[in-house]
Parts: sequence; structure tokens; C-alpha cells
Amino acid sequence: MEFALGTEPLREYLSFELAAAAHKLVKDVMLVRPGEQVAITADTSSDRRVVEATAGATCAVGAVPVVIWYPTQLGSGVEPPRPVAGAIADCDVWIEFAVGYTLYSNAYRRAIEGGIRYICLTGMDAEMMVRTLGRVDYPKLLALGEKLRAVVAAARTVHITTPAGTDLVADNGGRYVRHSGKLADTSGEPVMLGGQISWCPLEETINGRLVFDGAIWPPAELGLLRSPVALTIEEGVIRRIEGGAEARTFERWLASFNDPNMYRVAHYSLGFNPGVTRPTGRIVEDERIFGCLNVGIGTQGPQIKGKGWKAAAHTDGIALNPTILLDGAPLEVEGKYVHPDIVAACRDLGVPGY
Repeated sequence: MEFALGTEPLREYLSFELAAAAHKLVKDVMLVRPGEQVAITADTSSDRRVVEATAGATCAVGAVPVVIWYPTQLGSGVEPPRPVAGAIADCDVWIEFAVGYTLYSNAYRRAIEGGIRYICLTGMDAEMMVRTLGRVDYPKLLALGEKLRAVVAAARTVHITTPAGTDLVADNGGRYVRHSGKLADTSGEPVMLGGQISWCPLEETINGRLVFDGAIWPPAELGLLRSPVALTIEEGVIRRIEGGAEARTFERWLASFNDPNMYRVAHYSLGFNPGVTRPTGRIVEDERIFGCLNVGIGTQGPQIKGKGWKAAAHTDGIALNPTILLDGAPLEVEGKYVHPDIVAACRDLGVPGY
């Protein structure tokens, strides 16, 4: 039996492994210390096993977990109920599992400005936590991320193609490259699940064709794609959307906000979590498919250090098997990293095929 998000419902499924993965999340990633107040937020679409394991791990390190459940509000940047907003603003660490996630909401911004440490793990279920956290050598994953960040940051031009038809060019312009999967070692700095770096080239230089063939989420009607969604991008703005029924769904969703900023490219991201080998429709892991390109559209948060803007929402799409040229030299070819420094780090991490 499977739910729409792919959640295996049995309580005993991977229960021992889940306990270890939750302990790693709390102690080694979020760096929770004894006595800290930890808010764990979840909606009615979240996996209760993951929430309970995380609360238990929080107690095990001597901190105080406060678990908050509320009705599912599908979307991105969703404002949570007022009591939730109050709780996340008055804690030390906030771990979010809600499928209708609050990242980029006003409540989220107030919490971050207050100096909390935050991670967005929207839609994470037991199997995902085990694959992407428990069974991954996190220090070596971080080392790979730092090498990728440095290689991308040193490049001026980026040219991306995919077998599905992506052909996108841009100028990085010396822009900052963020290792979003780093440890939560800085107050007021949000982090994400390990296995991703993010940046935005100079927005007005982003031109060409972008084809999502892995996943798009939100809107809630999408997720795992069954047919490609092709975007024509001019000066960092979506000008045309082509494809079948899913493309029409995406087009209608963007138009429904009546917000020009919903058509702006917000970031590029590269995925490299060895626990994710294929799209599932759960965006927090789809963004980290090993070797994938993730492109964000809509709100551009300040952590990207681009122009920065607020839109009505934010969505992410996945392009599979990219070939990425940095200043004309290949970083990866059809989804496999070929840069010698990155290959060495992949081998050290034990990634199959390297």
C-alpha cells in the first residue's frame, strides 16, 4: 500500500534505522545542544513516524522538543496558523516537516530574523530520512558540496543542456554560491537537507530553453512528471510554456497569482545526495537527485544574494541528466560529474559509478 506521496504506512518499517537517522539530524546536522528549545512543525500530511523519531532524538540530546500539528495547507510560502507562528519565533531550533511548507512566508521571515536555526524537510517520510540522512556519510557529503561550490563560484559562464531539450546560457558574474546543505552552525541562517548547492546567475543574462522532465512542485496537482514541461526564458523571465496537460496545469497555476514575479528565475541548484537516484514527486529529495539540475521560480530569498524579490509563491522544477559547461569546460556530462576534483570527492563518498 502506498499513499500519494509514496509513504509506506507501517509503523515498524525501518524503525531502527529511522531512530538513528533522526539522531543524526538533531545532533550532527542541526547541532542541537542540551537545554535548547526545539519546535517541530508538521501538518496532517506529514509522516508521524518521522516527527516522533525527531522528538525522541531531541530528548536524547537533552533538549526540549515541542511538536505542533496543524491542518494541511498545500502550497509554498504558506502562512501557518498564528499559534504556530508564535512558537517558531520563540525557539532555538525549528525543524519543519509540513508538506504545505512555510519557507518564505512572513512567519518564516520573522523567525529567521529572530536568530533561530531552521531546516525545511517538507514531505519527508521514514524511507526518505533513512536514505538521505541515515545512510549517508554526512561529513563526506559536505566535503563534496564545498568542492562543488568552489568550482561553480570560480566560473564566469554557465551553459546547460539536457537530453530532454534544455539549452540554457547565463553569466554567473561572480555571484555567491550557497552550500544550502551545510550544518546549522549559524543563528538566523536557514539550511536545507544535505546534497545541494544553489546560486543565481545575473538574472538578465539567463536565456534559452529549460525543460523540466523530473518533477515540479508546487502546484499540488503536479509532482512527479509524466511528460516534459518546456519553458522559454528571456532575460531571466519565463515567456512561454509548452508541453502537454501538465504544462497547462503549471501555466494556469503561475497565471492564477496575477504576479509578474512568479515568472522570474530565482535560482539554479545542483543535486548530489547519493541517497536520491530518481524522482519521486517529493520535492525536498527531488532537488537532490544525484547529478540533477533544480531551477527555482518565484520568490528569491535573501540567502541566494541575488537581486532578491518577493513573489506570491515559489516552485521548483527538476531537469534530469544535465551537461554543464563552466567557462566551456565540463563539470558534468549527462548527469555524471567529470571534473577531476568532483570525481575524487564522489569516490571518497562511495557514490556508485565513480
